Order: sequence, then structure tokens, then C-alpha cells
Amino acid sequence: MDKDRSSQAPPPHVLVFPIPLQGHINSMIKLSELLALAGFRITFLNSDHNHERLVKLTDMPTHFARYQGFEFKTITDGLPPDHPRTGNWFMENYVEVIEPKTKQNLREILLNISPPVDCVIGDGFLGFVLDVGKDLGIPVICFRTSSPHGFWVYHSIPDIIQAGELPIKGSEDMDRLITTVPGMETYLRCRDLPSFCRAPDMEDPIVKLVFKETRRSTQADALILNTTEELDGPILSQIRTKCRNIYALGPIHAQLNTRLKAKHRDPHDHFSNTLWKEDESCISWLDQQSNRSVIY
Repeated sequence: MDKDRSSQAPPPHVLVFPIPLQGHINSMIKLSELLALAGFRITFLNSDHNHERLVKLTDMPTHFARYQGFEFKTITDGLPPDHPRTGNWFMENYVEVIEPKTKQNLREILLNISPPVDCVIGDGFLGFVLDVGKDLGIPVICFRTSSPHGFWVYHSIPDIIQAGELPIKGSEDMDRLITTVPGMETYLRCRDLPSFCRAPDMEDPIVKLVFKETRRSTQADALILNTTEELDGPILSQIRTKCRNIYALGPIHAQLNTRLKAKHRDPHDHFSNTLWKEDESCISWLDQQSNRSVIY
């Protein structure tokens, strides 16, 4: 005989918190839906600014209403509404504006949320979430939305600098190998490094911020990476020397499509989570072209 539902334990409550940038929101909201499909109660915490844009430009509220206990909350990104938020706005404002204001607001949300959260999945670039979780006794899992190779390179930046392989000199051969990233010694070149690694001064604030936040990620209770063991096993083995609890859950978009197809019979039953109005002006031109004649 089935047990009374009232006697069953409530589903785990997870708060998911991305940095307020499109690419991070993309993968973290897909992860949130995967967890909702598995029966988790989800609170998705987005910046006020981006939540307003999503509500205006997408059918997000309707789409997620199907999941019991799925809730959206908002938090300030610390900037005034008229701030353009273009270029490196997040990096340039993180330390002095975004972190102090958002950290205090996050603490207040977690203290007052009902029911209390069992776990926070924070963007791997928001190291202060670890401080708040530790203070309140809430486990924190970091989700690094970049590739494992990218994460491992960011983590290794201080070692690359110490070995004298950074900075990159202006006239230098960009095919020069970077040999101080474990597991990537034979193929990582200067040209493969992210653009901020081309700064002439390794005391550049963005360089220091990236490797500081990346190294803080390894202090989390676990890491989520958007990949598979089959694809990135060797680099995952390297990352496990710094953080043993790693969940390779990717590719998240494909996982979500598979589960949506099984549940709703439609692999494309998801919403557009763009922060910008989609430009469909090319569609009429595409419709006039012969089949298989256009490469995207």
C-alpha cells in the first residue's frame, strides 16, 4: 500500500545563482530544469535587470509553471538601472560594486527563504557564495560554465606566470607552447589562451580576478562541469587533484532535450532564454534559398 504523501520527505530545495551574463544564464537555467524534471524544488536567482528582460522577451513564466515549486527570485547586480552593461562591465565592477552588495543581499535571501534551501548551486565565478554558505551552514556546489580545459588553464595562471611563460610579449610567436599546465603540456599554445592573458602586465586586475575566483571554486563541496568523462576524462583527472567531488553532467542541453522528449514527447519543448530581442530579418531571405545551399 502506498504511503501517505504527507509522510514522505519533501523534495530537496536548491537555489541556483548564475552571474548576470547571457552565457552563464543559458546553461544554469537548463541545469535548473534538469533538476526540476528530477523532482527537485528550484529557486532560480537572477539579477533584477536580467529577470525583467527575460519576462519581457520570453515565455519563461509559462514554461516553468509546469514544475511544482519552481520559483524565480531576483537580486540586485549593484548597478543603477541606466548602466549600459556592455563590454567588460561585470569584470570592471565586480570587486568594488557587485560582490559587496550582492553578498549581503544573498545572505538575507537565504536567511528568509521558505522552505529553507538544502543546497546552493552557485556560478563558479561567484566565490562569495562560498563565504555565505559556510557562514549559514549551507552546502555550496560551484557550476563552472566554461569548458574543463578552460577552467584548468584559469586555475594554472599563477603557475604559468611563475614559470615565466606569461606575459606574452607583443612580437612573440603565438604558436609557442605553454608547458606548465598539467595534462596540456604538448598542445596548449599562446594563441589558445584567453584574451586577458595577453595583457602586458600580469598584475592586471582582470587576470588576478579570474585565477582568484577559479581557485576559490575548488573550495566548494563539489564542482559541476558541463562535459562528460568520455570527452574530458584526462583533464577531469587533473582537476580532481584539487577538488575530488566533480559531477560531469554534460552536455546539459542534450541531456535536457532527451528528458523533455521522454516526458513531453517533444525534444524542442523549451523556451528561448535570450536577453535580447531576436532578429528574424534573415528568415525571409533564407526561405528563398534552395535546400542545403546555406552554411551557418
